[in-house]
Amino acid sequence: MPGCLGHVKVLDFSRVFAGPWAAQMLADFGADVIKVEHVKGGDDVRRMGVPHLGADGEPTGETSSFLAMNRGKRSVGLDLKHPEGQAVARRLIAGADVLIENFKTGNLARFGLDYKAVARINPRLVYCSITGFGQTGPMAHLPGYDPIFQAMSGLMSITGIPEDEPGAGPALVGYSISDITAGQYAVSAILAALNHRDAVSGEGQFIDIALLDTQIHAASHMAMNYLSSGKLPRRNGTASQITCPWQAFDCADRPIMIAIGNDTQFARFADYLGLDGVAEDPRFATNLVRVTNADVLVPMIAARLATKQADACYAELEQIGIPAGPLNSFEDVFAMEQVQARGLLKTLEHPNAGPVRYVANPVRFSKVAAPETRHPPLHAEQTEDVLREIGLSAGEVAALRAAGAVS
Repeated sequence: MPGCLGHVKVLDFSRVFAGPWAAQMLADFGADVIKVEHVKGGDDVRRMGVPHLGADGEPTGETSSFLAMNRGKRSVGLDLKHPEGQAVARRLIAGADVLIENFKTGNLARFGLDYKAVARINPRLVYCSITGFGQTGPMAHLPGYDPIFQAMSGLMSITGIPEDEPGAGPALVGYSISDITAGQYAVSAILAALNHRDAVSGEGQFIDIALLDTQIHAASHMAMNYLSSGKLPRRNGTASQITCPWQAFDCADRPIMIAIGNDTQFARFADYLGLDGVAEDPRFATNLVRVTNADVLVPMIAARLATKQADACYAELEQIGIPAGPLNSFEDVFAMEQVQARGLLKTLEHPNAGPVRYVANPVRFSKVAAPETRHPPLHAEQTEDVLREIGLSAGEVAALRAAGAVS
């Protein structure tokens, strides 16, 4: 099955997380994604994450991070510093719809592979550049990784334990949120640019994505707290700063997450807890006043929930339409009937690692089935196939290998 993007060819010149994540999303939607890697060693993410263990419990040579970011692609080993490698890159670009890269600003211009240069080869190309700080501004030349952008974007100023509690301080979000966020913005932008090309202009264009920009924008509903009131949002543990009650509470055996979304839900919740009259109390009758008086309300709720067993409480709240849920580990997540019913955990065969379980793309289309996915490629696994597709003979590929231009 070709998927929604079976007509689209993507060149993934990116490394590590943000760019490869975007390219993998496009592959999940059916695009033919060619991962262009350095001739020696390939993508740095091949050496990041934890070693992937085989059925015998021994390392397979693959890493969790590479497997998570590169499903559905074909790998070509190419030396972009080599003149013949640059020539091969241009031949690939001539037939591509999309190019994704995350080199430092200006680096690809040294190889004649910047947007201005390659648009002359392929004016229909959508060229997406993902960098830390974007193509402009005084910091455009600087590199950066996810924790830098979590810190600089303000995200860590609102994530962690509040100042007046034990262990107070900022916390890093537990996954590479700035990378994944930038990748998601890149996918949206690429699809928009392809639509504009095909429906309006007939031409591709350059897309400038910055991790700092996208992380700030992704948190804009919290930034608006400051822009609206002049007051800085704060670290608040598991609790919301705009809705109450909306946080984790300790039951007698383990925590439970409660998220009350409106005043009607709160009235049912207060009744469930036996907090007579609380829903009508002027201090708690509406969400805005509950947030203001959370220091009084939350201990009242906590005292009642502390007497209940989490599983029983969760089931009872479900019956009365109160949003709640357990604080799961990933072991718990993949044991959930809901997760299993949605088909989020799948298995593919890998030539080195054998059967590999992975988290499937969550998007479901009504008219187009998800294409069968390829395993995350071995380094340069498809170099021969891809180069033959662009017209090189077996002898020419061998000569390029001998010259060190490809692997």
